[in-house]
Amino acid sequence: MAEIVQRRIEERIPELEQLERVGLFTRKEVKCIIKRVTALEYKLHRLILNKEDFTAYVQYEINILELIKKRRAHIHYQFKREEIEHPIIHRINSVFRRATNKWKDDVQLWLSHVAFCKKWATKSQISKVFSSMLAIHPDKPALWILAAKSEMEDRNSSESARHLFLRALRFHPNNQKVYQEYFRMELLHCEKLRKQKMELEKAEMDLVSVHLNFICEAKFVISLLYIAAIFDFTQDLQELILQDLQGNYTEDSFTWDFMAKRELDAPGAGEELQTVKGRASDINRREERCCQVYEEGLKTINTEPMWTCYLAFCLERLKRKTNVQELKEKRQARLLGVFRRAHDCSLLKEEYYKIWILLESGDHEGAASMARAATERYSQSLAAWSLCLQMSMQLESVDMSKLFQDALSHVNPKVHRALRYKASARALLSAVPAVSMEMKERYLDWSYSTGGYKKARKTFKSLQDNRPLSKAFFTTMIQVEKKQDTPKMNNLRGYYERALQEFGTYDDDLWLQYIQEELGPFGQPENCSKIHWRAIKFLEGESVERFISKYTLLQTGH
Repeated sequence: MAEIVQRRIEERIPELEQLERVGLFTRKEVKCIIKRVTALEYKLHRLILNKEDFTAYVQYEINILELIKKRRAHIHYQFKREEIEHPIIHRINSVFRRATNKWKDDVQLWLSHVAFCKKWATKSQISKVFSSMLAIHPDKPALWILAAKSEMEDRNSSESARHLFLRALRFHPNNQKVYQEYFRMELLHCEKLRKQKMELEKAEMDLVSVHLNFICEAKFVISLLYIAAIFDFTQDLQELILQDLQGNYTEDSFTWDFMAKRELDAPGAGEELQTVKGRASDINRREERCCQVYEEGLKTINTEPMWTCYLAFCLERLKRKTNVQELKEKRQARLLGVFRRAHDCSLLKEEYYKIWILLESGDHEGAASMARAATERYSQSLAAWSLCLQMSMQLESVDMSKLFQDALSHVNPKVHRALRYKASARALLSAVPAVSMEMKERYLDWSYSTGGYKKARKTFKSLQDNRPLSKAFFTTMIQVEKKQDTPKMNNLRGYYERALQEFGTYDDDLWLQYIQEELGPFGQPENCSKIHWRAIKFLEGESVERFISKYTLLQTGH
């Protein structure tokens, strides 16, 4: 092993001498390089190889290249590249090849080699790396796309890119992303030919060769239409795709959704658009035309996805801001009507019931009735029964005990405890303060124990504005955050800031805990002075003196 390492160090002597001779490195720096690379070389020739040793070697060599580049720019010396940089680049490529041969399955290692080649090596070397990588990983469509894009963008070779896409399609004949990127590449190639003012015949694209018939989905065809629309010479192609969509995909809700939304882009009346009411009237007409297309779609396919598309459109239009009250009222009436009809057809998705109920929140009995209807359709849904219980609590005429037992008889026994907690939490939001605060603490703790961090954070957000709140409610969430592998300091700051809104005028310990958090491994100590200043400002009475005394002890290490 020692002989091999010695030989490799001797091979470096010419380039190191050049570096010293031309003034890019000093003799002392050259000696440091020899010492460092000797240690790195020994690690690469051990019996048990370690991937981290290879990446460390590569990174050190790249750092030398970067330093050479900066010093060349500083002293304005641009010669002797073949004697200096080229051997280093060749050596790095050699190490990458050894590493990827040893750890063939490590895609990130291959991509690191590609990234290096793009910056330092030749374009032909990039192609060789991609070729070797795809021979090992032909099952990954993203790598085929990456290789084809490299041929198109880095080597300016549309033929090579096309060849790669066609090979990719042999391995992945039904992959939409491969087709989409192939389609985009062909259009880019056409655009390039047109810009070069070559014969139009060369710019024509044979769509049949792309084998689009393999994927019979309206969503995919629409994605191709959007890609084609980026280019200004594809009007005929867009029309062809549109005809195919209307002729062959009328049984797909995506088709009707797309065709309906196209009506929004129809030209409006010129004179009307000069006034606010005129523009609102024009927008309303366009929306009505969209609805007419949705209604035609429902005659063809009366399905839940079709109703969902229709509702999503109406909901999106209602969310748009307008100063014209009449337009807002028409949008809401239209949405409520579609909600009712979808429900009557038993084709309303579960998550839309909550939105519908919120829109009808002024009518408590009506809202409770809708929530009950949701449980009839989604009888095993925890969310549906929770919503029903929440709405029914506002009515004296409802027997809550019976309704709750009815819920327990329908939902999965595994979620009985969750239903009890949700019902209890909602029922106690406005009950006796001490009981309400304790229930929030328990609910947060239960959320973390059953659903983990994400569920606990969601519960915290839903309850943090529902007073009364206890300090333990906030400290529980702080501890949950700190239990994570990588706690987020911004989240911790948010919890402390929200807690200080409630207890910041008298709880000096809370301020000190906040400061200690910033002094911890995830915080920023420079923030402590600001927190200290705010504490002095907000604390009242004896709590100020207690804070100052404790802060002084903290500063002295106690």
